[in-house]
Amino acid sequence: MYNKNWYEKILIKKIEKLNRSMEQNNIQNVIATMGSPKKMLLRNFFSGIVRGVGISIGFSLFSAIVIYLLRRIIMLNIPVISEYIGDIIDIVEKNK
Repeated sequence: MYNKNWYEKILIKKIEKLNRSMEQNNIQNVIATMGSPKKMLLRNFFSGIVRGVGISIGFSLFSAIVIYLLRRIIMLNIPVISEYIGDIIDIVEKNK
């Protein structure tokens, strides 16, 4: 019915149209951000704050889980490992 070239031409046209549309939208966002230094500074400032808070919360949770697991290992009374981990936990608690 329809030949293969016709489908290929339509597909290529649609892809080119989509490509142009994406390029135009991206360029508009970049120009809007670059055109306003205040806007760019505020966006970067707040993203830095959020990133820092996220890292600190994540590290706190991770270290609490590790300390909890180490204490559980000490309760198992494995001779060499328990003494070593006990020393590590004592050092950590003294430096709090």
